[in-house]
Parts: sequence; structure tokens; C-alpha cells
Amino acid sequence: MAKQKLNTFGRVRMLEGYKAVAFSAALLERMIPNYELFCDVTEFGDKEGIRNCLNLVWESVKAPKSKFNLAVQLEKVEVATPDTSDFDTYGVYPAIDAAIGLAAVLNLIAGDDPQGAVVVSKLSQGSVEAYLLESGEADDETVKEHPLMVFEVEVQEALLDCVEAGKSPASTADALKAIALEEGISNIGLDLA
Repeated sequence: MAKQKLNTFGRVRMLEGYKAVAFSAALLERMIPNYELFCDVTEFGDKEGIRNCLNLVWESVKAPKSKFNLAVQLEKVEVATPDTSDFDTYGVYPAIDAAIGLAAVLNLIAGDDPQGAVVVSKLSQGSVEAYLLESGEADDETVKEHPLMVFEVEVQEALLDCVEAGKSPASTADALKAIALEEGISNIGLDLA
């Protein structure tokens, strides 16, 4: 009997150690710009602090001996996470997804949530789906075929192919980051230029 090919989330679930963290960080490279735009528009949040935290995550992958205070970073992320009741703009939702994703990868590093990479993967796809439904670009019937959702799944698959073949943490991290930034758009299609 042929081995059934795992779906995206099944493959993410199989990732461990630095590979799970690096995959999550790559997805967050595509989610954080949504948070940064939200900060620019609303003057809420801490886009420098969020960016710095993601840089620390990358550093932890590339230099496993490097340490940072996870509790302090988690607290910063929690404080910088917007609340939907405080904003009437749609941008709050992808911003929240990015912040929750960053908290998930911190919990993954801390060993508090071994499925943190799955959380980030689902948040990233969920952000795209919610954006397409909210903007009216797709409905429940067409959302999976929309080019932005197809691209999201393709990027996650490319990241998985890369991380599964990874030889060293540093080279894998560099390759993943390059894939994440290659098209120059966030997961919901914002131009990163």
C-alpha cells in the first residue's frame, strides 16, 4: 500500500526542534508586516518590539547556544497584542494573528507548546481566509481556489520542503527566510517594499 502524502498541517506536526521554530519564524516573516501596518495606521502596538522578538527567534535557530528571556519577550508580545474591542478596523485581525503566532513560537521554544508550529501554520492560513472572506474577494465556496490562498499553501509547502531537507540550523534559517520574503508580499498580499 502506498504511503499517503501528509497534508500541510500533518507535515508541520512532524517538525521538531529548530525545524519547527524556523518554519514558524518564516511564516511570521509574512505575517508581521500586517501587524506593522496596523501599528502605522492606528498608532497602537510595538512594531519594533515585535520585530526584535522575531529577530531573537531567528537568532535562537541560527545560534542554538544564544539565549534570551522568553518570559520577558512573551510579556512584550502580550502587551503589544491589540484587542478587537478597541478597534473598528479590519486590520486588527491579521495583527492579532501575527502577535498570537509570535507568542506560539515563543511557547514552542520554551517547550510549553510542542505544536506551536501548527498553531502558526493555521493562523497564517486563517488570516488569508478571513481576509479573502472579509474583502469579498472569495466566499466559502471559492476561498480555497483563490490565488492568494493557493499561494499561501504553496509557500507553506515550499518552506516544509526546505526545512525537511535542511542540513544545518543556520543554512536552513537563511533559506527559509529567503523563501518567505521572495515574492515581497505579506500572507494577505501587502506589498513589503
